[in-house]
Amino acid sequence: MPARSIGTATISFGLVSIPTKLYTTNESSGDIHFNMLHDADGARLKQQYICTKCNEVVDRDHTVKGYEHAKGQYVVLSVEELKALDAVATQTIALEEFVPAAAVDPLYVEKSYYLGPDKGGERAYKLIHDAMLETGLVGVASYSARGKQYIVALRPFENGLIIHQLRYAQEVKPWSEVPIPDLPEIKPAELGLAKQIIQQIAHETFSPEKYKDEVSERMMELINKKVEGQEITVAPEAPTGKVIDLMEALKASLGMSKAEDRKPAVSAPAVAEVAAAPKKKAASKKK
Repeated sequence: MPARSIGTATISFGLVSIPTKLYTTNESSGDIHFNMLHDADGARLKQQYICTKCNEVVDRDHTVKGYEHAKGQYVVLSVEELKALDAVATQTIALEEFVPAAAVDPLYVEKSYYLGPDKGGERAYKLIHDAMLETGLVGVASYSARGKQYIVALRPFENGLIIHQLRYAQEVKPWSEVPIPDLPEIKPAELGLAKQIIQQIAHETFSPEKYKDEVSERMMELINKKVEGQEITVAPEAPTGKVIDLMEALKASLGMSKAEDRKPAVSAPAVAEVAAAPKKKAASKKK
């Protein structure tokens, strides 16, 4: 079934305008949700709006939106005025610069959207896709929508385009705030064994379809048992050993290279999220 567009946007590339349609990149995850119930009769609870002044329950039809311009003082905005505020957004992806794909760290990526060509923009859409693909560069742009201006990265993806909504610099906590003690020197023999472990479970590409949400599956099994009238019990925790000798632990790890014992290595390079094409790098991650 074809994806349904969630909006439109125009890519501004010099004097070229490329009309596009936005599509969400995520599928419904099927997360397990729990509802709040009344413990006395098991009926589902619902939220209510309570007026802080008269303490009365307020129906949604009698609510308005307001902006607190001073402590406890609000200016009320009508539906038409709210629409006028939203109209400030231009829906234009204004490309301001192009940078190497590796220059945009995945740390800054917050959301992603597919971009498909809109009517009349097919040729220009294909042009910018091919140009970025051949240069290895990605576009950085300003994008205003829903009453806010965003910074986005535009890059080729498959035979089309994708944009990543990025965080502003001030929205990212600096690494310097992470408390790191003085780290010890690593012995060459330890480093050599660690590299062997990485290589024995390394893969040329990342295959996300091989990974399953085993926690949700296990939760559903337990919930179904409860539905059938059985009790849910806590499984005993597996004992965890404390690593005393790093060298011995590394040597023992070399014997755990069977494919059925391990999952494929998780893509390690920080640029993988924004690269124009898959790279031949991988790192290990023990199951």
